Amino acid sequence: MAKARLTFADIGVTVTVPAGTRIIEVSEKVGAGIAYGCRESDCGTCLTEVVEGMEHLSEPSTFERATLASKNAGPAMRLACQTLVLGDAVIKPGG
Repeated sequence: MAKARLTFADIGVTVTVPAGTRIIEVSEKVGAGIAYGCRESDCGTCLTEVVEGMEHLSEPSTFERATLASKNAGPAMRLACQTLVLGDAVIKPGG
């Protein structure tokens, strides 16, 4: 199985994960500062800035594009709950 390195710039932690892992799954385990209001019906709070490696992440779904647009998110922003890590990337909380 292919692996990817995901670096959390806010806490200086890099982990190796199976390709296809959602950012949310990893960030909770390593204690990154990404907020998840979706559990309280506040979709879009897991905005994450992609510092490097946007090309190594899954394409945004129609839902993610709509949510990012509603939050006026910039081009380097993704939702941690929706984004799959396919290759090496560096991220940090962006919300």
